[in-house]
Amino acid sequence: MAATLAAETHDSREASHWDRRQVTWFVVAIALFTIYPFVDRALGINRLGSWLPIFVTIILAMGLNIVVGYAGLLDLGYAAFFAIGAYTNAILTSPRSGLVQNGYIPEFLQHFWPAMAISWVVAAIFGVFLGAPTLRLRGDYLAIVTLGFGEIVPNVVVNTPAVTGGPLGLNPISAPPPIPLPGGYDIRFGASNQIAWYFLMFAVGLFSLFLINRLHDSRLGRSWMAVREDEIAAASMGINLVKTKLLAFALGASFSGFAGSVYAAAFQYVNPSQFEFTVSISVLSMVILGGLGNIYGVIFGGLIIASFDRILAEELNGPMHWLGRQTDIAFLEKHDLNSDRLLVFGLALVVMMLVRPGGLFPNARREAELTEESEEVTVRQDQQLYDIRHENEPAVGERA
Repeated sequence: MAATLAAETHDSREASHWDRRQVTWFVVAIALFTIYPFVDRALGINRLGSWLPIFVTIILAMGLNIVVGYAGLLDLGYAAFFAIGAYTNAILTSPRSGLVQNGYIPEFLQHFWPAMAISWVVAAIFGVFLGAPTLRLRGDYLAIVTLGFGEIVPNVVVNTPAVTGGPLGLNPISAPPPIPLPGGYDIRFGASNQIAWYFLMFAVGLFSLFLINRLHDSRLGRSWMAVREDEIAAASMGINLVKTKLLAFALGASFSGFAGSVYAAAFQYVNPSQFEFTVSISVLSMVILGGLGNIYGVIFGGLIIASFDRILAEELNGPMHWLGRQTDIAFLEKHDLNSDRLLVFGLALVVMMLVRPGGLFPNARREAELTEESEEVTVRQDQQLYDIRHENEPAVGERA
């Protein structure tokens, strides 16, 4: 407790310094990501398409951080909300959707922007459905329930082919309409225009970051952190535990649905195999690796893991195969690092739990919770009041 109070005092004293430093890094990051598509095209890197799923997984990690990092709840079925957002967009806009074919979807809803907004709301509603029966659960029991929900949703999709297309999936899916620019130009979201999709996902990520930061600094955000630290103390201070937990599940799920709707439109195809349990594990790995409760640490963790999955593993295959040929080691010559993604995620979780339980960049309060207090502080906390008075009383010779 003393360490937590010290961390809060340190944060308040250094707030202006940390704000300036965060703004500087934020501006630098924005500038780098803004110019990257043009550098990629000029240098012939041809990695722009790999950044689209990376942005999607980072948005997923930011949403999961609300549930795990802010509210202290565990969600192992987060990929279910990702599927709900993607399939909501596909069901509303795909001509192969059973609801569209039968005329149940009004014409004005069969477009990208209304479908994306509805995906956000539908995912939030399902977040409430998941959160309601788990209000009294903690630890392993909460993990089992969320894991079950994550397995139920893909199976429902497979067994309702009349609406979702079943195991074959749905395509095509409506893309955003052209955005007009000055001078008679416009931005078209075609399959070959990856720059347009890059900046759209980048904008969605920034918008999500803004909303989540505002939530963190709000009264609701402080309630989440109070519930995470001590539910009994939070309830005694007047915090509505039911409302606070349900809002954590709902808002965390809503950003997953947000990412799912953009993902479905960008790749023009949704299939149940895209939303398996491994997606939830990889997103949880990003949150733990980056830092529980620190939105910028979560983004960094998402960049590390998603970049390895989409870019680094493939790029390392060449040098590894060359080394295998030079050393005549058949394993190195033929092995594909892309098949080791789950091994890397698992190792990342194990190492982080042993070395830095709070992640690479945990927030100060979370780090204080996970740091053992010094021996001097522990002795002072256990000391009786009369012992303290006795220490502070002057000696007999000094009283005169």
